[in-house]
Amino acid sequence: MTYQQQPSLRPSTLADTGRQFAQLQYVLSLVDEIAGRSGGAQDDDGALDEAARIGAAYAHALPIDRRRFDAFAATTATWAAAGVEALLVHEGRQPPPRAAAARLAEEIRTALKALAAIP
Repeated sequence: MTYQQQPSLRPSTLADTGRQFAQLQYVLSLVDEIAGRSGGAQDDDGALDEAARIGAAYAHALPIDRRRFDAFAATTATWAAAGVEALLVHEGRQPPPRAAAARLAEEIRTALKALAAIP
């Protein structure tokens, strides 16, 4: 029997929202690196600017949009963490799992775009 932790659906604060988005962007940059892509993710300043913009939009969003963002961010973080964990199982093996990392990176990139469109 496997146990999967359910995503937390507690309401985010403004700081949580920006932090969640920035963390997913950082995970994307790490996965891009495993995939052999350099410079695929935004630079640190650009990522922080976008995270701040998302946080500000969240602060002015309707409650239903906040709940949608919170639920989707929690779900995204859960499957992204599982994907990174699977990639790390293969750490040190040659060749690195570049195709799997590239696919995970595309999924994270798509999820970040969807998250950015919510608030």
